[in-house]
Order: sequence, then structure tokens, then C-alpha cells
Amino acid sequence: MKKIITSLSVCLLVLMNHNAQAQVGLSRADKTYDKLAYIDAIKIYENIAKRGHVSTEILKNLGNANYFNAQYAEANKWYSQLFADFASSEIESEYYYRYSQTLKNVGQDAQAAVYLKQFAEKNKESKRADIIRADKDYQAEIKRNSGRYDIQDAGINTGYADYGSSFYKDQVLFTTARDTSNFAKKVHTWTDQSFTKIYVADIQEDGTLTKAKKFSRKIDTKFNEATPVVTKDGQTMYFTRNNYNGSRGTDSKKTTLLKIYRAELKGDKWTNVTELPFNSNQFSTAHPVLNANEDTMYFVSDRPGGFGQSDLWSVAIMENGFGTPVNLGASINTDGRESFPFVTSDDELYFATDGRPGMGGLDVYATKIKADGSFSDVQNIGASVNSPSDDFGYIINKTTKRGYFSSNRESGIGNDDIYAFKENRALVLECVQGLKVTVVDAKTRNIIPNANLSLYQMDFTDKAKSNKMDANSQYLFDTNYDCGTSYRVKAEAPEYTVKEEVVSLPNESGITEITIVLERAKIPLKEGDDLFKVLNLNPIYFDLDKDNIRPDAALELAKVFAVMEEYPSMKVDVRSHTDSRASHKYNDDLSERRAKSTAAWLISNGIYSNRLTWKGYGERQLTNKCADGVKCTEEEHQANRRSEFIIVKM
Repeated sequence: MKKIITSLSVCLLVLMNHNAQAQVGLSRADKTYDKLAYIDAIKIYENIAKRGHVSTEILKNLGNANYFNAQYAEANKWYSQLFADFASSEIESEYYYRYSQTLKNVGQDAQAAVYLKQFAEKNKESKRADIIRADKDYQAEIKRNSGRYDIQDAGINTGYADYGSSFYKDQVLFTTARDTSNFAKKVHTWTDQSFTKIYVADIQEDGTLTKAKKFSRKIDTKFNEATPVVTKDGQTMYFTRNNYNGSRGTDSKKTTLLKIYRAELKGDKWTNVTELPFNSNQFSTAHPVLNANEDTMYFVSDRPGGFGQSDLWSVAIMENGFGTPVNLGASINTDGRESFPFVTSDDELYFATDGRPGMGGLDVYATKIKADGSFSDVQNIGASVNSPSDDFGYIINKTTKRGYFSSNRESGIGNDDIYAFKENRALVLECVQGLKVTVVDAKTRNIIPNANLSLYQMDFTDKAKSNKMDANSQYLFDTNYDCGTSYRVKAEAPEYTVKEEVVSLPNESGITEITIVLERAKIPLKEGDDLFKVLNLNPIYFDLDKDNIRPDAALELAKVFAVMEEYPSMKVDVRSHTDSRASHKYNDDLSERRAKSTAAWLISNGIYSNRLTWKGYGERQLTNKCADGVKCTEEEHQANRRSEFIIVKM
């Protein structure tokens, strides 16, 4: 028994020591992870996991550390174990999204869709979830926009990270972690690579790059310099750098974040490096780009007031400084990571994000910056620029149709690589349609030159008269209608019946042409005729106990209006009738109000009041047996609820 007790004591001591070591290791791993030293944190967590010590936090942090370094296959391994070993109640919804992205990366698209859907269901208020629910056809968009590029290795990649290019004269500036500087022994703990520096390379005829070299040692520090942009006159450069101004700056957690700096060219030297006034030690500001007029800077930041992990912002550039940064808003930013913006010469904004349903990881998206500062619908630019890996840093010369982007796809040479591309088919970002309408005679097929056209939205709002008629008597409506929408077009002409058609505009820019065929009015009009019957109108419906003219009733009254316009001496008596239900007084009052409202609509649209009379007859002129107390069907009662338009003078 004594030996047994001794053995148990030894085992207990060993176990306690083992657990104590694990706790010490876990504490060190957590501190390393919190400092964003992900590569080192991965090593410590993996050692703990190998000893059989796993928890939700260890698996989450192992997955995250790999995910944030774009090591998606490794992240997938740990997220898979997380979802296999622990109940869903212990796993926050964000991990459903990250897991779905890693599943896409390893080719498990169907399973990725399952977790993406679950993420949306668990995040009713999430911007990303809203996009996922609303953008159910995102795969069709990707397919439509794919196949537009020829891509190739840019020719200057190394085994290190190479990314983030920008145009500079006849060259390209880019960011690299290649180990060639005096600070080669300095390693960034997030990536376990050398700190990045800015390089320049020449553009060859086929778009590839050559003769890569350090751009300027004058701006180098011990830490990262990256993502530069130079003004057109070549005198000012903006670039990203770790918070460093002679000494390392940190936030409240002792982390060195990112800031945007400006340098000036004096002779052939970049000097006078200063940080921009909207930086802060407490959040990152990075990846500056300029619009074509160079009066606006776009950049990335995780500053307060954003929507997600990092957002796109803009700031006005003025003669005496900078304006106040403005978030680009919910139409651009999500609760994911928006980064690496680029603005073309014709105001197209390209950027990378993992906050929208795409091909996996960071995808490149594009939108048109409109004259009023708003944006067109954001579109995924498709494969082959985008892939299941991280794709970002897209730039294009709109004249040559050549450009560059960065990716960490498996076929690359290093951690991140730069690819050159040629765009063979432009991306249609702002889809607008025009509508050209021709009105012809049904028998002769000749154009009816004096026809009148009106355009309505499907709910009869926003009427827009035709604004232009060409030499062929064709009507051209404004060329600013939304693609993929439907409109009602009404055609009318003297001695012809009125006709309405629905036209659906396609999802591509252009002008849609339609022909409307009108029949000549066949029945001669005479005094005593009811225009309701002659014109075969649809019933004039009113809302319960109401007398206002509904949009559907207005369309029918427009046909009466057209006939009265055609016959300017015609006078009409408007008669409104009800069924026998309710009291005589109620029905008399209601029908009188409806008759008056009907006549008022015609008058408000241009018919002189002396051409109209009106009267409400209540239930006094029933067309069938359905008087008080008689049991009738709803259809029989409806036959008594009618409007008449009796011609009293031609």
C-alpha cells in the first residue's frame, strides 16, 4: 500500500509539474499573440497542443495566427479541430466566417457555403451578413467578370514578400521584405520576415518588371516602409511606415502601429520626412493613394468611427494642409478588412476586402466614384486576378490596359508576389440604359409622327415625358435609367387607342429600342356612349372608404383624358355607383365624393371644368338584383360598384 501511495504521489507531482509547465507556456503564448508576434506564438501554441493541452482559446488563436498570416491551409487545420471538438455555443460567429474562408482556400466550396450561411444566420445585424444575404448571385457576378485578364509573374519576385505597387514615371514602386538592407537582422515578429522597404523597377514592353533596386535609403528606418505613391510632378511622396520618428512609438498596448508620412524631393534626394496630421499612436493609418486631380487622398485605417477591422477613408488635400478624414461609408466598408485602395484616372476605385462573399481570402473589388461622391454597386473583378488566396494591391493604367496586383497564391515564388496583367475586356461598373421608342400604325407599319409617350416606374411614380424626338419620329428617353429594371411605357395618338407596354432593361449599358404598335380607334363615338365601355377600361378601384385616386386608377383615367383631349368639344358626365351594402346616406355621400374626385383628377391634368359634370348615385341604379337584403356573391356586388363616363355632348 505504501508503494502504491508513493507511486501515486510521484505521478501526481509529475502531472502537476506538467500542467504547471503548460500554464507557463500558455501564458507566454498568449502574451506573444497579444503583441501580434504571430509566427512565434504559433510555435509556442503548437508545442502546447502536441502535449495534449487544447482548449477553445488555443485552437482559436492557432487558427487566427495562421489566418492573419494568410496561411489558410494551416488555419483550416486548427479551425477544423475547433469545430470538431467543441460545441457551437463555445465558438463565436466570427469563426464561422473565417472557417468558411479557409474551406474555400482548400477547395471545399460546398462546405464553405454551409458555414458562410450559418455566419449570416448568427449575425442578423452584421454588414457582412447583410451583403451575404443580399448578394446571393455573387458567383454569377464573379463568373461574368472573370476571364478578362492575361496574367504573368512580374519578373522581380523573391522568396520574400513582394507587394503593393504604384506607378512612378515609367517605372513601378513596390514593397518588399527581401533581405538586402543594413537592417537585415531586423525581423518583423508578425511575419517572421525582414522589415519591408520601398523598391523601384523598370517596366518592360510586355509589362513585366526588371532592374529592381532600392528606391531611396534616405527614408529608411529600422522598421517597415511600404506602399508609396508619388505626385504627378514627382516632388512629393506619401508612404506607410511604422510609428517611428527617431525613436519607436507605441500605442497603449506597447504595439508599434502604422502611420502615413510625406517626403519631399530636393534635388535628387528624398528629404523632410514628416508624418501626416491625422495619424495617431492609438490606431493605424496606411496605404495612401491619390485621385486623378490629387486633391483627395484615400487610405486605410482602423480608427474609431469605422465599420470593421479596417476601413477605407478619404481626406481632402488643401493648399494649407488636410481636411478631416471621412469614412467612405457602408456602401464600401464592411465589418471585415478593407485595404489597398487604388483610384484610376477616370475615378474607378479598386480595393481589397474579405468582408464580401468572394473567391476566398482577400479579393479585389471595384466601384465607380460618381460626380456627387457616391459609389456605384461594388463588383468582384473576377478570376484570374482573384483566387482562393489573398489577392490585393491592384493598379491599372487605363490607357495601356496594363497593370499589377499582388497575391499569395500557391503558384507564386514567395510569401506575396507581384503579377503583371493585360486587361482584354473592360469592367462595366456603372451600368446605365437609354430607351428609344418608335410608335407605328398596326396596319401600315408606318411611324405615327404625332404620338405622345410617357414613361413610368412600375409603381406608376416618377412620370418622365419623352424629351427628344429625332428625324425618324423616334422618341429617346434620358440615358440614365438603371440596368436590370422594368418600366411602363404608355403610347397615345389622336384617332388611336392608348396602349401601355412593360419594357425590361438588360444588365449592360446601352440603348434599348422597342416598337409600340397602335390600333386605330374602331368605334365612332356618339352622345350617350359610356367611355368606360367604349375604351374597355379596367375597373376604377378605390381604397376602402376612400375617394383618392390610386395609381392604377390614374392609368385608366389617363385613357379617358386622352379621348377628351382628342375631341375638345366633348363633354362628359362622371357617374359613380356603389353596391347596396351600408346605408343609403353613406353610399350617396361616398359615391358623390368619388365622382367629384374622379372629375377633379381630369381637371387637374388639363380638362376644362366646364366640360365635366359629376354625380354620385349611391345604390340607386343597381345593374342586377342585389338590393338590400338580397344574398349575392362578391362578384355580383362588384358589378354594381362602377364608374361611368357618359358623353353628353360631342
